[in-house]
Amino acid sequence: MGLGERLKESRMTKGYSQGAVAEHLHISRQSISKWENGNSYPDLDNLAKLSTYYDVSIDDLLKGNQKSKKEIEENKEETEKNVQKLDFIRGNTIKDEGLILLILTCMGCLIAPYGLFVAPIVIKRNKKTNTLHKIVYFACACCLLVNLFVIYSLVTDTLGWGGTTTVEYLGE
Repeated sequence: MGLGERLKESRMTKGYSQGAVAEHLHISRQSISKWENGNSYPDLDNLAKLSTYYDVSIDDLLKGNQKSKKEIEENKEETEKNVQKLDFIRGNTIKDEGLILLILTCMGCLIAPYGLFVAPIVIKRNKKTNTLHKIVYFACACCLLVNLFVIYSLVTDTLGWGGTTTVEYLGE
């Protein structure tokens, strides 16, 4: 790919017309056309202005191929996705423990003293990479509150701190 083709590609990528570029550089549109067709070349000052206007380095205009660079970047992203899929298939990925942690936390809500010990461990074990990490944190907070309430109720009933309430019948 020659300089003219790279100039045209850069202009088209930015969405500029030859007239707009010519107006920006204070030259004729025919000069832009000649540069892009390879009939003449811009001088160093105009090349620097084009580089700035197209937001491309002079080196890229003279040597590089932006289309190839874009394709390389797209292929790199696609390759990374395929590597991740392959790792998942092979089982090399970090395991998602979100559902297991959520089940442990829910069990902790049902068994009073168990929940006080399990919830902090689950909170520590929970990672942002788990699919349900926010729900697990919420469930742990609920588990701790439920367990504290149940233990408080058991202690007050056992020790008789709650007192007794009697209801009298005031009818005939």
